[in-house]
Formats: sequence, C-alpha cells, structure tokens
Amino acid sequence: MERVANDGLICIHEENNKSSIVEINCETDFAAKNLEFLNFSENLSKLCFEAKGDFNNLKKKIMKDGNSVNDNIIKLISKIGEKITIRRCNFFDNSKYINFSYVHATLKENIGKLGVVVCIKSTKFNQQIKDFGHKLAMHIGASNPLTIEVSQLDKKILEKENEIISEELKNSGKSDNIIEKISRGKLEKFKQENTLINQIWIMDPKKKVKDVIAELGKENSVTIKDFVRYKVGE
Repeated sequence: MERVANDGLICIHEENNKSSIVEINCETDFAAKNLEFLNFSENLSKLCFEAKGDFNNLKKKIMKDGNSVNDNIIKLISKIGEKITIRRCNFFDNSKYINFSYVHATLKENIGKLGVVVCIKSTKFNQQIKDFGHKLAMHIGASNPLTIEVSQLDKKILEKENEIISEELKNSGKSDNIIEKISRGKLEKFKQENTLINQIWIMDPKKKVKDVIAELGKENSVTIKDFVRYKVGE
C-alpha cells in the first residue's frame, strides 16, 4: 500500500507587499510538530518567496546547510521515518494592490495548518482597509470560497453539482417541472455559498461580503483581485 502524506504545514512569507505560500506534507501531526520538520518548513518558506512560487525552481534551491531542498527532503525522510513532499505553492507580487494573510492553528509565526493570502485593490490604504483585509483573510479561511464571483466558477464543478442535485431529486416523486425548479434553486444556492462576494460575512451574518465592500465604497473603491487558501491535506 502506498504511504499517504496528508498532514503537514502551511507556511507564508511576506516582504514589501509580496507574499508566498507553500504546503509541505508529512504523514502525521506528530511529525509536523517535530522541530527539524518545523525548521525545514520555515527555511523552505523563505526559499519559496525567493523562487516566486515556482515549484520546480523551489525544489532545486540551496538551503542554509548548503544542500538542495530535494536532498534535505531525503535526509528528513530518513530521520523522521515518514513520507515528506512539497504539495503546492503560490506567490503574489503586487505593486498596485495590497496583500493580507491569515494563518490558523499556528505552530510558529506564519506557520500553521491553514493559510490564506488575499489581494485587494483600494484607492486608499487606511486603517479601515487594513481591518477589512485582515478580517477578509480570516473569512476566507473559515468559509472556503471557490472563486471571487459566480462568473469564475468552473463549468465542470457546476455540472457535477447539478448531477448530484438531480440524483437526489430523481426518486422524490415530484413532477419534472417542480424538480427542474428545485434544481435551479439549489444550484443558485451553491453558487452563492461558494463565491466570496456572495457569502455571508462571518463578522456579521446580516451582511454579505459584497455588502461590506459596498459600505467601504462610500469613501473608498475596494475590489478583491485574487486569493489563495491552503488547508493541510485538503
């Protein structure tokens, strides 16, 4: 049986409004908390920033001890006795936009089990925008949107969801017209719940994210440009 590495850490590194995020996996939470694994992950995070999120370049990078990332992964595997892999990474380099990040279940600064980086365009960069950006990163961590807007949703995801809905209603005994109406409603609900601007704002359930943006827009033009959310093993 193939060994599965579905635990590990998410690491974020930030400098000068640039941000990198990387997921490194091991097999158990015990190994993820190992000091050598933590130190390796922290060093890897800085190298991911230097590599600008280029996955192939990252694996070739030289670490503090003079060995490549790949070589040190092999060494860690022999020491810890678990499968270790770099799963994914990303990089935000924004001169015109503002990056905000959030790390959940932190083991060290900017290292934890879930990480978010979100990029916002704003006409002003004041305390109000700072507060919104940090809260938005937390919101994304908790609510796990698929995209920012409905138009960005993958058609294959919508087709799959429609199949699931149709299968659920197939033996309901309702007429085809009623089933079609219910299906449309359920699919619309799926779209709203999985797109960031249409989600219920976790800080105030009476509002959606787009309502908060509209309120900010009275004094400041605010647009969510991009985001990434990594959860270990997800």
